[in-house]
Amino acid sequence: MNSLEKLEVGNKVVVKNLDKDSAVRRRLLDMGITPGVTVEIIGKAPMGDPIEIMVRGYKLTLRKKEAQGILI
Repeated sequence: MNSLEKLEVGNKVVVKNLDKDSAVRRRLLDMGITPGVTVEIIGKAPMGDPIEIMVRGYKLTLRKKEAQGILI
C-alpha cells in the first residue's frame, strides 16, 4: 500500500486504512480521516512538508510524518 505523502497536488484518493503503529492514529480518526473517505491533495510546501488536504469539505494541514500513516 502507498501512503498519502507520496502523492502529487491535485490527486484524489480513497483512504484504505490507517497505520496501526502511527503515533497520531487516534487524532487522524477524530479529524475525520477514516477508511473509505475521499481525500484530495490541494497543496504542498516546496520541500514536501507540510501537506494540505481537503477531507469532508474542510482543509487540513498534516506533517509528512503524519501523512505517512494514512494508507491509500
